[in-house]
Amino acid sequence: MATDLPLSQTPAVERELVFDMVKRGVWFAPVILLVATVIWGPQGTASAAVAIALVTLNLLLAAAGLSWAAKVSPMALMAVSLGGFALRMGLVCIVLLVLRNEPWINLVALGITLVVTHLGLLFWELKYVSASMAYPGLKPTADKEAVVS
Repeated sequence: MATDLPLSQTPAVERELVFDMVKRGVWFAPVILLVATVIWGPQGTASAAVAIALVTLNLLLAAAGLSWAAKVSPMALMAVSLGGFALRMGLVCIVLLVLRNEPWINLVALGITLVVTHLGLLFWELKYVSASMAYPGLKPTADKEAVVS
């Protein structure tokens, strides 16, 4: 069984999921920036760029924390999952508070882009995770099947 693998042979699923979402986000970033520019002008472009950077940073921090915690213990994984989420959302709030009065920021564009990008990437990845629970977000390859067998 895959759950009986030693930690050294267990794939870093958390990291692979997040990097998969970031790769998908890179494809949609120009579209999001273009739409924000058309709707809100230069302020929308800047705001959407900040939102995309925040979402990317949030996902990368989640990957780093969860990958580390998964190697430590299930309790560490649970603590980092909950505590890391709270800290990362706190980071997003701090950025919003710092930028809210800047003349080059449109808060509506920033907020909409944050929500749509976060949820869009999560739902997109959910589609792939639900398609194959054995290999979340990834296409099975012979190498990965050999490790599990």
